[in-house]
Amino acid sequence: MSSDRLVEHKGGCHCGAVRFSVLASENLDVIHCNCSICNKKQNHHFIVPKRSFTLLQGKSYLTTYTFNTGKAKHTFCSICGVQSFYTPRSNQDGYGEHPLADVQSSSDTLNSTRLK
Repeated sequence: MSSDRLVEHKGGCHCGAVRFSVLASENLDVIHCNCSICNKKQNHHFIVPKRSFTLLQGKSYLTTYTFNTGKAKHTFCSICGVQSFYTPRSNQDGYGEHPLADVQSSSDTLNSTRLK
């Protein structure tokens, strides 16, 4: 169950070149995506509206990979290769964030759902 209280979550890539913040629920509902690339990457993410996302640094280090329909934008750091966020095919008005890898927050709870 998600809290209605919004808090700031900060994250970024492994090398620190890319940093971002998002406003999201205190308790995060995480999705285990089952598409081909997410399955390979073991992608676990939560989605926020684009208006809740702020890129703090590293725009010049971002590069994007697309495939198949080209709708999903897999954005990653060109230095360390870590994907900190992406534009999901299923939600073009939002960003998918990866809390298990790089989001530092005050959240003590990650609620997880595996897509089938």
